[in-house]
Amino acid sequence: MTTTGAGALHDERYRIAASRDARFDGQFVTAVHSTGIYCRPSCPARTPRSTGVTFYRTSAAAHLAGFRACRRCLPEATPGSPEWDLREDVAGRAMRLVVDGVVDREGVPGLARRVGYSERQLNRIMTEELGAGPKALSRAHRAQTARTLLTGSDLPVADVAFAAGFTSIRQFNDTVREVFALTPTELRAHRRSAPGSDGALRVHLPARPPFDVQGLLEWHALHALPGMEQVGTGADGRVTSYGRVLDLPGGPAWFRASAAAEDGVGSRSGRRRGTAPRGRGRVGLDLLVRLTDLSDLPTLVARVRALFDLDADPVAVDDALAAVPALAPVVDRVPGMRLPGAVDPHEVVFRTLIGQQVSVAAARTAQTRLVAALGTPVPEALVPEALVPGAAVARTFPRAAVVAERGREVLRGPAARVDTIMRVAAALADGSLVVDGGQSLDDLRSGLLAVKGIGPWTADYVALRVRHHPDLFLHSDLAVRNGAQELGLPGTARELSLWSERVAPWRSYLTMHCWRPIVDRAMDRTAATSTTSGKDPR
Repeated sequence: MTTTGAGALHDERYRIAASRDARFDGQFVTAVHSTGIYCRPSCPARTPRSTGVTFYRTSAAAHLAGFRACRRCLPEATPGSPEWDLREDVAGRAMRLVVDGVVDREGVPGLARRVGYSERQLNRIMTEELGAGPKALSRAHRAQTARTLLTGSDLPVADVAFAAGFTSIRQFNDTVREVFALTPTELRAHRRSAPGSDGALRVHLPARPPFDVQGLLEWHALHALPGMEQVGTGADGRVTSYGRVLDLPGGPAWFRASAAAEDGVGSRSGRRRGTAPRGRGRVGLDLLVRLTDLSDLPTLVARVRALFDLDADPVAVDDALAAVPALAPVVDRVPGMRLPGAVDPHEVVFRTLIGQQVSVAAARTAQTRLVAALGTPVPEALVPEALVPGAAVARTFPRAAVVAERGREVLRGPAARVDTIMRVAAALADGSLVVDGGQSLDDLRSGLLAVKGIGPWTADYVALRVRHHPDLFLHSDLAVRNGAQELGLPGTARELSLWSERVAPWRSYLTMHCWRPIVDRAMDRTAATSTTSGKDPR
């Protein structure tokens, strides 16, 4: 949204609210003076006069101004703003860390250290930019998590308080009543999910339509490591779910993600294969979750949202790509393309280095060997038996310090590559190399490129996954160039790089469209093999 001043911004947002455009849900809220409530832009209630509303960038700012959340449109139930993936400034970097739970784990001092500012400076910047400081933003995020758990899970109300990051039941009750004008028990009355008997939490994560859920399920399935990741398939051999174990601050955890039940995964035939329909039913993911520490749930949810790019604005991306004639049929075939993110930044770095200049199958073999030898075993009670066919026990990806100490015992391949991996492991372990989603793109890339043996492709690929940046085009990637030729785009790296500039700032999504034909063929072969043999496709 481009504006020339506060008045123009107000008018622009008012037009959006009057049109009830769901695309902007999660990007700002509308506070209504006469009722004392705030709504998402698409709220079906009658639109008040322009002079009777104030627009806030975040729900935290609306809370501080004394407004409560609308019970009708539930503004806290929207996807997050795609703005945080785009912004490179301090406020954007800090907001990504707030959503990941840094304030709850390390306090405001820890957040300030992460972004390199004093607490006072950081509070001033975030208040000016977002209307609320780190504490208020973190509190709003806890309230949002609490609402999600109360209405979308079968977790007991008392446990919801601690799972959402509150330190006491009283603090939880007071915050929920203040934000939603309802008690936790009254909010629980809106629960959609039925209580389960398997000990797993059930959580729905919304996304903006259209959503190419099938494409991401297949992408993750193609790279899945036995013993750590799980791929569910249907009778036709097609991927229906993706799950994995991972390390969180409170201990290991497991989740399984599938397309939202009311939307279905969709057929692979037709021009909208694997894409949730526009404006019909729930759009997003349904999660099954098991945790060592319930307070890790907000962090897990944030990382799964990043892993599946659930906060993207697919309409803006598709409109920009489809405006280029050569890409219009590509977008029409697969609308709602998403980027694969990361649940563990260090894992992405190691898997990227191990997988360079080898096939996907060879990379998976080497990565699986590393996990089996150095990964941390996960308690059996936390992991469904189906996760580990052919493996004695499920394991999380090894930490950098373990790879630095024992990596040479396991790693194979050219000595130069092994040396690079060991240098990276040591640097990540001692903190001299930082790789996380709270960094700016320049800081992330420059840190990686400073390590001997890491080149531009590696830095950009890691940035696409970890930083989740929407404008990175991997023009030197052979698979991207091959896919681009199949789409009728220029074939050489230089020509393709120059050509891609016409779809900025969404070139990461162009990368995914170029990869898509290769992924489709690989999954078609896997599904055919699975159907013929009746065996697990891995």
